[in-house]
Amino acid sequence: MALAIGKKAFQPASLQQATSRRPSLRPLNAAAVSEVPDINKRNIMNLLLLGGAALPVAGLAGPYALFFVPKSSGGGAGGRAAKDALGNDVKANAWLATHQKGDRSLTQGLKGDPTYLIVNDGQIEKYGLNGVCTHLGCVVPWNQAENKFKCPCHGSQYDATGKKVRGPAPLSLALAHTSIAEDDTVLFSPWTETDFRTDEAPWWN
Repeated sequence: MALAIGKKAFQPASLQQATSRRPSLRPLNAAAVSEVPDINKRNIMNLLLLGGAALPVAGLAGPYALFFVPKSSGGGAGGRAAKDALGNDVKANAWLATHQKGDRSLTQGLKGDPTYLIVNDGQIEKYGLNGVCTHLGCVVPWNQAENKFKCPCHGSQYDATGKKVRGPAPLSLALAHTSIAEDDTVLFSPWTETDFRTDEAPWWN
């Protein structure tokens, strides 16, 4: 004990003062721990923040998404109105006045796909043909001189009914029903029964 007293006596005064003024760390550590938020409180705050941000985002996203949905002027349960190149509903009488027997012209059909309306014997055929090639998705033009559809991309060919006659396309063109509404609008509706060209189930369903 005498030795310890002796060592303290020989310490510089400044060092003795610094040692006596050294703060205790225990109270500070206890205070810091008490300020850490509870995990449940943090989760609740995160949920409130997420909910508050989601409401305005959803309100803005709804109208933005509807902007890309094509408008339909009718058809109801009977089908979707065929659209011409200007986006107007196709009217049967007006169409027949400018499209002669054997004509195959593109319109906008189901899901917005290019779809051929076929005119036979002064009336619109009971089926339409999806104009998208079943090989790699090119739009297949009608070749009036050869009486067939010929794909310009890879040479696939389809007869006048859209049945595949030459590859590399693996399948015939998809079918859609056509009908005429009371207001003379041409309507497309899904073809779900047997494909009359192949006697097989429709591959596009």
